[in-house]
Amino acid sequence: MWTSFLCYHFDNIVNVIGKRGLRDPPAKRPAVGPEALTWFRIAVTANWSCFADVRATFPSSDMIGEVLVFNLGHSRYRLIATVFFATREIYVKTLLTHKEYDRKEWTKWC
Repeated sequence: MWTSFLCYHFDNIVNVIGKRGLRDPPAKRPAVGPEALTWFRIAVTANWSCFADVRATFPSSDMIGEVLVFNLGHSRYRLIATVFFATREIYVKTLLTHKEYDRKEWTKWC
């Protein structure tokens, strides 16, 4: 259960790295652009130190291995990212349609 994670809070912002994963797909899929931008604005100001913190902000998020999966666009899109809570860094890997996500090619980052 995700609530069993220990949380350590810091007053730093989260550093979102690999923003290309947010820029390029919305250029091809403009419908997800505003929600991807909203996700980014929330993530850079978040005070996440564990997955439970992420889940409090984004209840539909999942942690699969070392990868965070965020649902965007009413679950039509999946934002895939790796996170390092100790250094407060999120590496955006890609933004996929639900169909692309189902192919499971993203699991190479798990």
